[in-house]
Amino acid sequence: MAAVRHHVTIKGVKDGLVFLLDDTCEFAQVIHELKHKLERTHQKILTGPIIHVYVKLGSRIATDEQKDMIRDIIGQKGNLLIQSIESQTVVPSALASDMADIKLVKGMVRSGQTLVKEGNIMFLGDVNPGGQIISSGSIYILGSLRGMAHAGADGDEKAIVAASHFRPTQLRIATIISRPPDEWGINEAFMEFAYIKDGRMEIDKIHHMHKLDLQQ
Repeated sequence: MAAVRHHVTIKGVKDGLVFLLDDTCEFAQVIHELKHKLERTHQKILTGPIIHVYVKLGSRIATDEQKDMIRDIIGQKGNLLIQSIESQTVVPSALASDMADIKLVKGMVRSGQTLVKEGNIMFLGDVNPGGQIISSGSIYILGSLRGMAHAGADGDEKAIVAASHFRPTQLRIATIISRPPDEWGINEAFMEFAYIKDGRMEIDKIHHMHKLDLQQ
């Protein structure tokens, strides 16, 4: 039997508790498990003196609404006092040198919406199923990509698409369209990126991006 994957891990530290929230799954799954642990399996931490809580989101970029949901769930337990809710935003070294050319965009692309931008963009937020994000340059999403992304829309085959939570319904780079998601061979959604190699779209882990830079 496969081991159960935990989306919420609670660890004791010197000055309180750290709540580690999985950044590779749907936010709704994290919320469900957080509620379950506080109401069912971890009730013993909800008694006694005030406990300081530090929430770590990994590479997930949470919206204000999502952070409020976390605060509401943890905050309703009288002795748990949230000190911080933090994301650990890791910018790949291959990307860092190009940061000056990247436009920062914040928000959320919902079903039926299309966000169109020029040049390389870093999008802080989620692209939901049925939503589209299109750019003439590369697209870096610090959040969930669960809709469609089209990079290099003007024909730039060196453009890439990267996301913290990589589960697109479709990808396009220049005129190349990705294979269906179920043919990618990805078992779990990690921080990955898509690029063009020999006329085909390839998917790889984000920490391999430096190899692509050397080739181009």
